[in-house]
Amino acid sequence: MSSFKVHKSLTDADLLLEYRRYGELAVLGELYNRYMSLVYGVCLKYLKDREESRDAVMQIFEKLVVTLKEHEVAHFKSWLYVTTRNHCLMQLRAGKGKKFEEISPSFMENDTVFHLDDEPEMETNLSKLEKCMDTLVVEQKQCVQLFYLQQKCYKEIVQLTGYDDNKVKSYIQNGKRNLKICMDQHG
Repeated sequence: MSSFKVHKSLTDADLLLEYRRYGELAVLGELYNRYMSLVYGVCLKYLKDREESRDAVMQIFEKLVVTLKEHEVAHFKSWLYVTTRNHCLMQLRAGKGKKFEEISPSFMENDTVFHLDDEPEMETNLSKLEKCMDTLVVEQKQCVQLFYLQQKCYKEIVQLTGYDDNKVKSYIQNGKRNLKICMDQHG
């Protein structure tokens, strides 16, 4: 076991510096752990498969072990996001038995997900969204989470919740409207 103790209070830049200096996997693990859910989310968005996404999370970590020793990274979170996206795109291009659809540059320029300068605003919006989700009635919250976050179809939500088809549609529609109202009030 290493004599270096990883402190959760260290900044990303401090952890990067320590990793480059001493090559301690525990340091890199602490840094990567901060953003593992981001990496998984990006992988899931592109690969649309949970198992492949989990594998990609591990493959990306393994790449970082080598890459971060060789390259200086100024803004780790933004760099990791781009690295993750590129890894997924390379996997899709390699085939993997799935159809790859090229994303047009104009779409990417207009999509807020790719505007890394807007990251603090995006995080604020995500925080507001989480708080607003807690204001929804249980049925709306459950259906909205299943539909938008877990990308389940109406039929799957009906099976998972036991609500009838019309109720599911109503809960999603009303939940979405209530979220918008809440976000507007807190914006």
